[in-house]
Amino acid sequence: MAIELWTWNTPNGRKISVALEEMGLAYTVKPVNISKDEQFNPDFLAFSPNNRIPAIKDPDGPGGQPITVFESGAILLYLAEKTGKFLPADLRARVPVYEWLNWQMGGFGPMPGQVHHFMMQPDGPAKDYGLNRYGKETLRLYGVLDKRLAGRDFVATAGEPSIADFAILGWAWRAERHLPTQGKAMSDYPNVARWYDALMARPAVKRGMEIALS
Repeated sequence: MAIELWTWNTPNGRKISVALEEMGLAYTVKPVNISKDEQFNPDFLAFSPNNRIPAIKDPDGPGGQPITVFESGAILLYLAEKTGKFLPADLRARVPVYEWLNWQMGGFGPMPGQVHHFMMQPDGPAKDYGLNRYGKETLRLYGVLDKRLAGRDFVATAGEPSIADFAILGWAWRAERHLPTQGKAMSDYPNVARWYDALMARPAVKRGMEIALS
């Protein structure tokens, strides 16, 4: 009854492999090679209609019936609800998790993702514009995160991480790719660096980052 994780070796894919490992859920990886446009295959589009990875198939969904879930944020929420892990039971305590999960989905992902896109473009005004615009916004977001983590072990909870941490970690994992375009490194954000190192040292996170997704 293992969950099928349809994904590729990307920040969004790593969010889910980390969460699955931390939650102790059995899963198998179904690679979707986005460099070969496999995300447009009809069998994948049938349950991930936005042609984006990751997506999951859970044969043991609510009521013991199969369910599919697409969009990484929705998958994280589903898995947290399924297991009762990494999402507080109290609504007031949940709100920061919702806030920081959506902060990642709306900014700390799309913005460094645009940096990655423009890094691959030919030299010229368009590339310069893209790196400047999205690079500055990426740095702003790192600043927001660094301020949030001052005096905190985790972004939205105390005592243990939440699914918001797993979501943000997926993109922080690619800091060495996007921060140097702005002359920065993670060490310029000491609270982020401390948080990142602590999470990456967790055995389940290590497994989630090391498992082959492609």
